[in-house]
Amino acid sequence: MSLLTNVIDHALDEGYAEASARRAAEGGRMPTTLRARLGLAAGLALAAVVVTLGAAEARFSAPVVAKEREELIDRIHEETSAVDGLEKDIEKLRTEVGERQRAALQEHGGDQSGLVALLSGATEVEGPGLKLVVDDAKGADPGSGGDPRASSDFSDTGRVQDRDMQRIVNGLWQSGAEAVAINGQRLTALSAIRAAGDAILVDNKPLVPPYTVLAVGDGQRLSTRFQDSADGRYLHALEENFGIRSSISAQSQVRLPAAASLIVRTAQPRTAGAGTGDEPGTADTGKGTS
Repeated sequence: MSLLTNVIDHALDEGYAEASARRAAEGGRMPTTLRARLGLAAGLALAAVVVTLGAAEARFSAPVVAKEREELIDRIHEETSAVDGLEKDIEKLRTEVGERQRAALQEHGGDQSGLVALLSGATEVEGPGLKLVVDDAKGADPGSGGDPRASSDFSDTGRVQDRDMQRIVNGLWQSGAEAVAINGQRLTALSAIRAAGDAILVDNKPLVPPYTVLAVGDGQRLSTRFQDSADGRYLHALEENFGIRSSISAQSQVRLPAAASLIVRTAQPRTAGAGTGDEPGTADTGKGTS
């Protein structure tokens, strides 16, 4: 208790108290000699000069910075306009290429040109069909990664994978679908469904859930056949085991766009002796049509 009382009674150290009393006796903190006063005045003047120069420099540099900012904004607008122009040119060329490809199919397809265009995805399709919507399970973690089919923790693994969509699409083809599209992306015989990280790619275009699959055909019959097929049962198992959501319904009218890009291939007749392999360059290199 005596220590606490001593601290309260002597809150200010004796040394500090003595120094304060000595400065008060000498006339305060102001310097008493002329030299000291001149030094203090010079220091204050130097500080004032530094502050004045800094303010003047800031005043003069402000317009320069503003001008550079305006020039940078103008350059950004110019480059953005240039990019927009290039994108329009690309879209125009893509449309022209598509028209030429469709014309080539009609020219060389003969009486089957309409069927060839349909099978190759060169033209948009409209007719009865079905709508199948597949979505991740509720609460699925989009960044969980790994293989949910091999994990024992199903709390965050109910995500639709690329191989799931592959089986669903193949099941629709086998059930009698005449044309198929996923999220507006038309599928052809050369289409690929792959994964890149957490995204599903259809012909290198990333898609996001829910995945809306439209198929042209006899809607009710197509729906029944698909649900009774092995791939339909596979989708049902995903619902039961992983919580993946899906809904299927027959549609009186669906419309599928044409494929974004086509690769037109033509078969070449084999010449005599081709493909024998007797000499270099004689192997059969014919390509299938699409």
